Amino acid sequence: MKVKPPYGMKRKKVIFYDTDKRYADLKIRLAYDELSQAHFFRSIVSGYLEKDPDMLNFIDKVKLRKGAQKKSDVKRTRKLIKVGKEKAANLNLDEEEKQSIFDILEKENPDI
Repeated sequence: MKVKPPYGMKRKKVIFYDTDKRYADLKIRLAYDELSQAHFFRSIVSGYLEKDPDMLNFIDKVKLRKGAQKKSDVKRTRKLIKVGKEKAANLNLDEEEKQSIFDILEKENPDI
């Protein structure tokens, strides 16, 4: 029987396509900044998932430019994020406690 790695530890590949010009420009910029492609993208994803304020500002601009959300929706989302952070801070959970909550949710909802 194959042992399933714990949630959050199984590696997944994230890929997308872009033009050869943009790819070359990216590689040049990464070399200039002395960053690997993997480190760059993991850092961007981390900033997005951790709701880094600088990343949120950028994402808000992207959403508005793309027409994905109206300005009022962006403001409401930002307010919800702020309230969520305040509530999470009030709970004062450490990483182990957060992980145990995810473990319980995964056991009760294996299809997720």
